This record gives sequence, structure tokens and C-alpha cells, in this order.
Amino acid sequence: MTHVPSQTLTTRQGHPVHDNQNTRTIGSRGPATLENYAFLEKMSHFDRERIPERVVHARGTTAFGYFEAYGAYGDEPIAKFTRAKLFQEAGKRTDVAVRFSTVAGGRDSSEVARDPRGFAVKFYTEDGNWDLVGNNLGVFFIRDAIKFPDFIHSQKPDPVNFEAGVANRAFDFWSQSPEAMHMITILFSPRGIPADYRHQQGFGVNTYKWVNAQGEPVLVKYHWIPKQGVKSLTSEDAANIQASTLGSHTKDLYDAIEAGDYPEWELQVQVMEDHDHPELDFDPLDDTKVWPEELFPPKPVGRMVLNRNPENFFAENEQIAFGTGVLVDGLDFSDDKMLVGRTFSYSDTQRYRVGPNYLQLPVNSPKAKVATNQRDGQMAYHVDHAPGQNPHVNYEPSITGGVQETPKDESYHAAVGPEISGRLTQERIERTNDYKQAGERYQLQEDWEKEELIANLVGALSQCDRPIQERMVWHFYMIEDEMGRRVGDGIGVSLEDVRDLGPLPTQRLSEDELQRVANLGNNGPRDVEGLTMTHCVPTERVVVEREPQQSPAMMSN
Repeated sequence: MTHVPSQTLTTRQGHPVHDNQNTRTIGSRGPATLENYAFLEKMSHFDRERIPERVVHARGTTAFGYFEAYGAYGDEPIAKFTRAKLFQEAGKRTDVAVRFSTVAGGRDSSEVARDPRGFAVKFYTEDGNWDLVGNNLGVFFIRDAIKFPDFIHSQKPDPVNFEAGVANRAFDFWSQSPEAMHMITILFSPRGIPADYRHQQGFGVNTYKWVNAQGEPVLVKYHWIPKQGVKSLTSEDAANIQASTLGSHTKDLYDAIEAGDYPEWELQVQVMEDHDHPELDFDPLDDTKVWPEELFPPKPVGRMVLNRNPENFFAENEQIAFGTGVLVDGLDFSDDKMLVGRTFSYSDTQRYRVGPNYLQLPVNSPKAKVATNQRDGQMAYHVDHAPGQNPHVNYEPSITGGVQETPKDESYHAAVGPEISGRLTQERIERTNDYKQAGERYQLQEDWEKEELIANLVGALSQCDRPIQERMVWHFYMIEDEMGRRVGDGIGVSLEDVRDLGPLPTQRLSEDELQRVANLGNNGPRDVEGLTMTHCVPTERVVVEREPQQSPAMMSN
């Protein structure tokens, strides 16, 4: 009889959890299924862990402006790829709200902490709202949403003594999650601390779809490129700012807009045919990966300008609510496992945090007409009636004056995209390839970025237990020989200390990766000639000198 250890993970119903790494999907790539009970229970509880502050992205600020379409995808008519109305006409403007944020810290935490920055855009289109919710770093730590509560818990304060920023907790999780290596290689570089919100890129991160009038889909990735350029801080620069203020990013954005120095971003989009692309050594739906630009060049589709600050911080920043499921006609979901999970979690969180009628708040309500059969609930303050609707009918179908389904026109297609078949399963995608893009990213960094990356990793890992240090150095050698050696030298972990660790039991390595294991530390630098990796644009270091401390005598004068 198999021994079941006493520390076996269960749901709150007492059911054993046999797989806490992968949601249940049709085939390993998806789509996901609605009866993912363990996932839904885990995520819906996580959504309700904080009140009223956001569980993540609590610290942030909002600004308003417009998106102006170019009416084309590069040199081609955009209608070839999507029928979404906001993109079709050159010069067409759509109102937007943008919320920038940090992730792990609380509402009053520092804005120069090392952390991804949320980059969430709400488009108030004529067809209703579209929310594009991403970050400033282009990839993410995990590829399956079932791991999101675990990841965030590892970044939050210790649940026993509430000690915050514990490197041992974060790297304990990452050491067992090789998919995080690409994100770590960016996060611990200077790009992990933008100089301010205006000088950072933004990315949709998830893979979405565009659909044209013929019902033909393509996979897409979204990128916001700042016209102001990209600027970053070292840890020293950030510490010098944090010595005097915690809210430098919010102040910088507010002051720039008030002065008429309106920040601007160009929206660029990568397009890929809608299938699994077996010719690639990664899965295009994997959020820990980017699409090489020499194969899938980003092309501009419009620009965004922010020209108005909030009139009330609480009403327009604390209560603004985003969700990855908020799409308009011509935009669609892919089977990206993070996107599927986020689409449930984000809107579920907003219903809990702000209330079931959060979409009736002015900052969240669409500019398009709304007519639903949703009624009542906490803080309902108007009814979503259509003009002439029978107020007694709050159901559909009806022949006594209720709202009706929107008629299906020639652009409506019930079946879109490739045909999918597979066994119902719980397993990770086939092509994980967790180290290659991380190594390429390292090679493409500027020298000062590499120096800062190594110093930051050494500083953090110096606080960690020896087994965590050794596993992380093993991962770094798998990424790039130089990275493993330099971090190892900094914390006293040699190649000989880690050579025989071997892969994690949960890893499924390709033949190329197994060869790297066999040659650990002697694989040589990765070839990046001709490679254009998403978001490896130049970044400028903003040097910040620490202000001298005033003496008590000076302060009293």
C-alpha cells in the first residue's frame, strides 16, 4: 500500500490535490474546462484575501487620455486581421484610462521597489469597454494560473511573523519553478525598477486573438513603446529616492500631465497564424516566452496619449477595475492558460472588492449603451434598461417587451479558429524550454545591466538557505555559464557544488537541455547573432544622488 504523507495537499473539502501545477484542459495546450473545481476554489478564495485593498497591484495611480488609431497594421489594412472598430479608421480616437502599479506591495508601499509594474489600459470603445491588462516586463513568472496564489504568497509577508520581503520565501518558490528564470533575468536587472511610469514599456503578456470580418483568427501580442524612451534605476538609485519619498512615480506622472508634458506610447502588435507552431522550440501560448521579432515583427497600429489626471483619487484610481475577459468584437481569447485563469480571477476579485455592481461606477461604466437583465445586489443605483423596455421583464427570451439577443450578421461566426481535440488531462505544455530565452536575454543585456543583475541576485541569494542557493546557481548555469559562475562566486557556491544536482523531478527537459546538463558550466555562450528579442531596447540609467540628511538644528530653524 502506498504511504500517503501527513502533509498531503487537499482542498477545503478534504479532497487530495494530485496536481497543483496544471489546470484541467483538453490536451496539454487547452482549452481549459469550466469544472476545474480545485482551481476555482483556490482562486476564488485568493481573490478574497484582502479587503478593501487589492491583493496585488494595491499601489498605483491612474491617468486618462485617448488612443488614436493608424487605420493600418504596418503597411497593410488592419481589416485584413481584425474587425475591431476602434482600429479601422486613421485618426479615430477612443477615450482611455490607464492604471500603472506595482504588484507585491501594499497601498502605501514604495514605488521604487523591485517589482513588475502593472500596465492596465481601459478603452471606452463604441462597442463597449476593452481592458488590456499587462505589465512592463513582457513575460511572467508562471505559465499556468493555478500557480498564481502560490506565487503571490511567496512574495508576500511571512504568515506567522509578517516579516516582509523575505528572499528565502521568494527564491524557495523560484528554485522549484524553472519557468520563472526568464522573468528573474529581467526583474533583477535595472528594468526591474523603472525610473518612473512614463519611461517604461508595457505589454499585454498574454496571447490573444484578432478576428476579421470573415471569421479568420490570428494570434497576437501587444506592446506599448514609450515615445519618451526607457529609463531605469539601479538598486542604489532607488534607495536614494526611497530615502525621501515612497510615491515618486505617482508624483512624476501627475506633475508631468499638469505641466502639459503629456506622455505618449505607440501600440505595436505581433501577429502569428493561429495554430501550435511545431516549428518553434517554445509554445506561443506560454507567458514565460516572447516571440522573436525577426520572425514576428511588431507593427504599429496606433498611439496613446495621457492628458488628464484624476479628479478624485479614490473614485478614479482605487475603484477603477480591470479584467482580461473584457474584449470587444474583433478581439478574442486564445487558450493561454494564464489568460483563462486571469479572466475568471480579475472580474471575480472586482465583484468582491468593489461590489457586484462595480461596472455601474462612472470610471468603470462603458460609453456604449448598456441593457442587461442583471438586477439588484449591493450598491445597485440604477437599472440597465434599454429604451422602451418593459420594466416588468428581467429575463430572456420574452415576447412581452424584454431585451432580445443581438441579431447575427455576416460577421458573426459561431465556430472560430482551429479544430481542437484531445483527452481531458492535467499536465504542462510539451515545449517548456525554460532556459533558452533567459540565456538570450542575459546575452543581449548591456554591460551595466549585467553588473546590476548579478549584484542584485548575489545580494538576495546571500539571505537564502544553502539548498536554495545551490538550486538557483544550477538554474543559472543552465541559463548561461557566465551567469551561473558570477552568481556562484558571489555567494560561495561552486560549479562542483551543483554539478550533480540534476534536473528537478518535475522537469521535462528536451534533448538540447539534457546536453546542457551533461556539460554544465562548459556550454559556452549562446548565439544571439541576428536575434531581436522583444523589449531589448536601450535603457538609460537615471542616476540619483542621495540627499544629505539635515541636522536637528537645521530642521528646527
